[in-house]
Amino acid sequence: MVQSELNWDHHIPFPKLTHSHSRVLICLAALLCFMNSYDGEFVFDDSEAIINNKDLKPETALSNIWRNDFWGSNLSSNTSHKSYRPLTVLTFRLNYLLAGGLHPVGFHVLNIALHSAISVLMIDVFAILIGGLAYDGKGKRLNQAPKASSLAALFFAVHPVHTESVAGIVGRADLLCALFFQLSFLTYCRAFQGGDAKDDKYSTAWIVASLILCAVAMLCKEQGITVLGVNAAFDILMICNVNVYELSQRVLFRAKTVDVNELFKRGFLTRMALLTFGGALLVYARWRIMGTGPPAFTEVDNPASFAENVFLRTVNYNYYYSLNAWLLLCPWWLCFDWSMGCVPLIKSVGDWRIISLLLLWSGLFGLICQALCSQDSYKRRTLTFGLVMLVIPFLPASNLFFRVGFVIAERVLYLSTAGYCLILTYGVGLSYCLWRKHKKLLHTALLGLLCLNVARSAFRSQQWRSEQSLFTSALSVCPLNAKYADLNRHLDALNAWKNATMLKPDHSLAWNNMVILLDNTERGSDISPPELQLKYQVK
Repeated sequence: MVQSELNWDHHIPFPKLTHSHSRVLICLAALLCFMNSYDGEFVFDDSEAIINNKDLKPETALSNIWRNDFWGSNLSSNTSHKSYRPLTVLTFRLNYLLAGGLHPVGFHVLNIALHSAISVLMIDVFAILIGGLAYDGKGKRLNQAPKASSLAALFFAVHPVHTESVAGIVGRADLLCALFFQLSFLTYCRAFQGGDAKDDKYSTAWIVASLILCAVAMLCKEQGITVLGVNAAFDILMICNVNVYELSQRVLFRAKTVDVNELFKRGFLTRMALLTFGGALLVYARWRIMGTGPPAFTEVDNPASFAENVFLRTVNYNYYYSLNAWLLLCPWWLCFDWSMGCVPLIKSVGDWRIISLLLLWSGLFGLICQALCSQDSYKRRTLTFGLVMLVIPFLPASNLFFRVGFVIAERVLYLSTAGYCLILTYGVGLSYCLWRKHKKLLHTALLGLLCLNVARSAFRSQQWRSEQSLFTSALSVCPLNAKYADLNRHLDALNAWKNATMLKPDHSLAWNNMVILLDNTERGSDISPPELQLKYQVK
């Protein structure tokens, strides 16, 4: 590694900790952010995916998990969302069996533990993406960027956008998918234990194992397929050491082609064939399981996808991308449901919100230029992998390949946050290199950012503890959504009724008011009486 690369990690403002100590620190940080959600209730989608899902019950045949979708509906049904996540449902069922029923504590504790494990494992992922592959004489992989990888993992552990995935029990699909995504990537890296692919020195068995772990990730959530794109990018940029900028210069200006024979000698084409064949097989299997037809969504779920004008549809898609980017940059306005008019459509070029599109693509173009044009291989590699991890896991939610059933979903950003944290860590290191005279100010800013994220994550986790606090928090973020105000009003009334009947179970007036409320709800609200009865145990 060149001297400039060593200096970059040296300037990262992170204490010199042993490998074990850094893991303990990351784990504790993740626990500190989200541990206060451990005794929360079942909220929002938990009602449909867990409380009303018969696949969790011991009396239901275990084979039903493999025939039904994530919500317990048969995949062949026209109303099915086609979300095939049997391994995630299996963990819900295990929670049910171990707890002896629907007790949310066990569900929440496992979610928090999964996020902590993923955050710790991110140290290894970032160490490879930043420092490359290097092994000692005993075959043990070396971390050549210990401070940078630990800081990036710390940023990941405390990011507030993870709250929905951790504090919301249905977010376990994203957590399990991320875990096996990491394992698939690390297994693919294991195929090059010698740190090089020259002379065809790689293990096909480890690559096949990586494909199997990718399939497991897909059985947790469909997004798991994207690890194949990350593996391919790693192979091209790290193993084959392809400089995209120099390659494009040769092709465009010197009329030289790529030396395919050299790549073939390194086994690159063989590995890409394995990834392509494995990916195609997984997509075909998923398509067959889904019933060879996409799920049916309504305009309320994703209004931009129903816009007749292609230009406006594209503009609104890009506006959604900019909002997702803003949630990563400034995760202050978080909301569990962005549908029902939360994000009004852009209907003309005179809408001032188009500025956000320009800012988004200007920022991305700047990062791409820095990644491609830099002579520093360390900088080029770090920024490129940051963009890869940011963009590729987000592609299934981008509406580019198929219509999705949401406007914005914070859960889908769980893996993309890794790319953002990698780019942020590089920015921190660069700042310390350029402004060495202002280290105290930079230390204060960095510490303030971390503390702010921890506080925001803890506060947001508190809001996820009950349905009423969750819906109340949404009112300030999406005031245009009438559903929140209406539901919040009903929940207030239900809480008042619950308190009254607890004090005096035979209070006839309270029960009479409850009947009136349920009758009104049935006729004029999105909340159905059975759902309310289940939630508040109305007999």
